[in-house]
Amino acid sequence: MPAQAPDKRHLVAPWVLLAIIVALWQAGVTVGGMPAFLLPSPSGVLSRLVVMLSDAATWPYVGSTMLEALGGCVLGAAVALPLAVLIHRSRWVNAAVSPFLGATQAIPAIAIAPLLAIWAGYGLRPIILLCALLVFFPILVAAVVGLRHVDHSIIDAARMDGAGHAALLTQIELPLALPSILGGIRNGFTLSVTGAVVGEMVIGGEGLGQLLTIQRQVNDTAGMFATIVILCALASVAYGAIYLVERRSAVIQSLAGNRT
Repeated sequence: MPAQAPDKRHLVAPWVLLAIIVALWQAGVTVGGMPAFLLPSPSGVLSRLVVMLSDAATWPYVGSTMLEALGGCVLGAAVALPLAVLIHRSRWVNAAVSPFLGATQAIPAIAIAPLLAIWAGYGLRPIILLCALLVFFPILVAAVVGLRHVDHSIIDAARMDGAGHAALLTQIELPLALPSILGGIRNGFTLSVTGAVVGEMVIGGEGLGQLLTIQRQVNDTAGMFATIVILCALASVAYGAIYLVERRSAVIQSLAGNRT
């Protein structure tokens, strides 16, 4: 029974925090007398959100942003994971690549987006590339850390049983490093959603970033808040789904370690 307490806290605490934030927001609007075009009330944002979600024209924007974010996350992972294996296995690759990895994070997305438009044209492709660049680093770091922290006694036992490099990687190292890798993907996907919105606002597109631009042009502040709520919901759902897979893989990892 006591083991269930943390799960209850994880379910209740976010809603308590959200209620406090909304209450403070409402109090600020009421007491401060802020005009709606500067800061709409929570009820005004909720009403606008309901209207948007009931409008069929909203969902293509949502679908486009999700496609860009998912495509960027997959592309970023497809590049980051093999590179993480190379860094883990080769000291030369590690020495050559490591000094440049931090530098890649110093370039703001809003500065890279116009260059991607010049190199890759406009539309879906440069936005997916931008998302991939944003998710690349957290996935790479998480994968390298996960691979380096695999229990060496398990690897030594597998080598004594005759496991080669490929078998060690696919059957021992990657499965045991999976929780860490999924943690990187989980954090990376939220960045990918951000990259999609930034790309749409700078390069142009058909997703929620474009919708935000339209709403800004007509001073639809409540609509902008509602769109931001949708973006937060998309990122939170993906974050939670990957977190559940991550926890399950951690349990499997623990069971595998106990067997050994």
